[in-house]
Amino acid sequence: MNDRLVEDTASAMETDLDGCQEIIGYRFNNVQLLSDALKHASGVSHRLASNERMEFLGDAILGFVICEQLYQQYPDYLEGELTKVKSVVVSRDTCAKVSERLGLHEYLILGKGMASDPEIPKSVIAAALESLIAAIYLDGGMQPAQEFIQRHVCEEIEQTVSGAFGGNYKSQLQQFAQREHGVTPVYHLLDEKGPDHSKCFKISAQVSQQRFPPAWGKSKKESEQRAAHNAISMINGDVAPYATEETPASDGDE
Repeated sequence: MNDRLVEDTASAMETDLDGCQEIIGYRFNNVQLLSDALKHASGVSHRLASNERMEFLGDAILGFVICEQLYQQYPDYLEGELTKVKSVVVSRDTCAKVSERLGLHEYLILGKGMASDPEIPKSVIAAALESLIAAIYLDGGMQPAQEFIQRHVCEEIEQTVSGAFGGNYKSQLQQFAQREHGVTPVYHLLDEKGPDHSKCFKISAQVSQQRFPPAWGKSKKESEQRAAHNAISMINGDVAPYATEETPASDGDE
């Protein structure tokens, strides 16, 4: 009876791992690595048997691949801008989001206390993604690990860039201006520098009679976004994030 129970449990775990390999799009040569990547410290007798060491390795691999992708994808971004995007893409929140989207939390091996909790902590779900990346790397090398990250994580890059440098702040400022003053923000071009092929623009945002601190950008569109960011920050009682007199050539540590 006990032998049969062990066989049934092993069969169920094997089926679960098959399902997990299907959703991640990678078939392991050594499926034990996948099993190890899914073991939270609460579900094993010793922490060395958990996925914590894999999490450590996977975090480094994820950071490298994202950095390389950003470097290649955005040749005009300064170090500070690349760092800002990278920190969001490899963050716990983003890793948890990708992990949940894949459904990795359904395959985690947890202790009884945590397994009975209807909501698994984000940190645990995020760690599962990093551990899985390490498991793929250890099983097949850098290429499949990189392909996995590009397939499932790199789509977060464009969303992050859009949030950090896209239309969000202009949209927020427009909503504020229309709600509080019944007007549309006006953007003033105050200055421009540099040769025709590489100009920088200094623009300020104005709502009603209030003009906010200007910001420099490598295009008029970027300058308007930054000017709107300055305006939103000032409205919220915060310091303007873009210095008025700093051109993009000198703002690498934004």
